[in-house]
Amino acid sequence: MIPVYVECYSGHTYAQEPRAIVWRGFRALITRVEQMWRTPDGPVFRVRLDDEAVVDLQYLEAGDEWLLIDHLRPLL
Repeated sequence: MIPVYVECYSGHTYAQEPRAIVWRGFRALITRVEQMWRTPDGPVFRVRLDDEAVVDLQYLEAGDEWLLIDHLRPLL
């Protein structure tokens, strides 16, 4: 798991939908949220980035922290 900075839309709740990630100095736009599910620690989003990489991001509610928990294709 890798800590990342995530820009997200927050409507009625915080971290409602991620919009972009910043990792290793690069910013990648999220073009689509493919899946979303909840764990006891917080929501997980499977997202497609603008370079077509697919990654899983988890928002840890207790620590107010985003993690890259899986990448299904080489990232950036």
